[in-house]
Amino acid sequence: MKFRRQVRTEDSINLTPLIDVVFLLLIFFMVSTTFTKETHLDIDLPEASGEPVPDSKQQIEVLINAEGGFAVNGRSLINKQLNTLKAAIDEVAEGDNQRPLIITADANTPHQAVVTAMDAAGQLGFVKLSITTKDPVAEAAE
Repeated sequence: MKFRRQVRTEDSINLTPLIDVVFLLLIFFMVSTTFTKETHLDIDLPEASGEPVPDSKQQIEVLINAEGGFAVNGRSLINKQLNTLKAAIDEVAEGDNQRPLIITADANTPHQAVVTAMDAAGQLGFVKLSITTKDPVAEAAE
């Protein structure tokens, strides 16, 4: 009497669900990671002599780095366009264009970037506009 051999199935682990889970975890960690962009701009101020103005807590500060990139009150902007700068200033000002606006630009900043910042402030109705500099005498004393 001939008995048929039972067909042995090969025991294996299906890796497809494991790979799916790994990819889902990878996507989750990529999306949930906070991408921090440094908001500090390296600025080398131009020199001038004069009396320093006392700081005001209600002031708005527009920083411009050497490449012409903008930051409003320490928050970097995504591009160098006038509309983006106007929207950021308007958001910080909350409609109050009587607050002092200070433009702090690097000494090597392109002139166009400073003019763009002044134009944005003018279009929003700001009249208290000042530009920061550093005192060469005080700089030498340090």
